[in-house]
Amino acid sequence: MPKILLPAHTAYDMIIVGAGNAGLSAALVLGRARRRVLVLDAPPPRAGLHTPDFFAREGAGAQTGLGLGREQLLPYPVEFCGLEPQQPELTAAGIRLTLAAGTVVTAPALVLATGVADELPAVPGLPALWGRGVYHCPYCHGWENRYNQVAVYGRGATGYEQAVLLHHWCPRLTLNTDGAAGLTPAQREHLMALGVVVEETPVAALDGSRKCLHALVLQDGRRQPVDAVFLRPGQRQRSPLAAQLGCAFSPDGVYVQVDEAGQTNLPGIYAVGDMTGAFQPAILAAASGTRAAAALNNALIFGRSAAA
Repeated sequence: MPKILLPAHTAYDMIIVGAGNAGLSAALVLGRARRRVLVLDAPPPRAGLHTPDFFAREGAGAQTGLGLGREQLLPYPVEFCGLEPQQPELTAAGIRLTLAAGTVVTAPALVLATGVADELPAVPGLPALWGRGVYHCPYCHGWENRYNQVAVYGRGATGYEQAVLLHHWCPRLTLNTDGAAGLTPAQREHLMALGVVVEETPVAALDGSRKCLHALVLQDGRRQPVDAVFLRPGQRQRSPLAAQLGCAFSPDGVYVQVDEAGQTNLPGIYAVGDMTGAFQPAILAAASGTRAAAALNNALIFGRSAAA
């Protein structure tokens, strides 16, 4: 069992919840700004096998990149704690968090970098292959599958749009709608012109090993050989903190609303990374952490100067 790190202090300049690309990037900026920072890194970041479209980290394992990021924080006043915050409270002085062990920590500001969780279809075999043959983003995984036999899992406008988009990378493509396709005649005609086969037979299971997808098993007993499946899963917040604090959410209730600097509707509360929007490349998550950290540090400096 990994060792649980406890906070060394009770009061910090700021607290970051989440230690993925966004959280670590914010910690780096704030640590270099001579801020005493506490990073709460439980639960672990969203799973991923590599970091595509990330300059100088192309193809690197996600955990490798995050491990290097943590190592590079060692010279700075940044601490890590392996406990989840359970009771957030806004106070006149900022934020007060009670951790799982009962420890209370405080700070004038809070950066939420807790990310999102993917809600996958209830198809046997699919969750085990998520990120290992089942993907969501053509920009992240289209290149690797450009010569492969690929299926898009979806129906209606969502399935149609992803099939058209993915066809640019993967011409050997089938749209599996797992039942009635819900396509308009114009959409069917467009897919036919692209050479995309629409398969409406329900999907019974995905057949594959731990790291390799082999086929879709259809309900009528047929096996459809595929090397990769792409879909657009639903998402939800991985942590209840933003809702508990009273942060404003997008109209669909999924993502935390922030301004250009990453500040929420609450003073001193910032949100960064995947939890703030549906376009989620790792490099943008890192950039959002950097931008929010600089804005937060500037706000604290000039706020105190004005008060003085």
